[in-house]
Amino acid sequence: MGAKTYGSLVEVFRGSLWEAELVKGLLTSAGVEAMIKDETLSAIASPYSNTEGGVLVMVNKEEEVYAKKVVAERKA
Repeated sequence: MGAKTYGSLVEVFRGSLWEAELVKGLLTSAGVEAMIKDETLSAIASPYSNTEGGVLVMVNKEEEVYAKKVVAERKA
């Protein structure tokens, strides 16, 4: 298998820290590498409140369509 190249990161979910952790876990189990942005800021503020605009789940641009499908199925 060849080396994986990474392009830009894109947002596929925005919400509270616990929701973002759940979505990241769903994506990881579906084979999509994901990261949480603004996790530290959320932990400093309050675990029960959203930071300005929420915590973001980011994936590589190349996996955006599949990742959004996984997230949409979670909401269904």
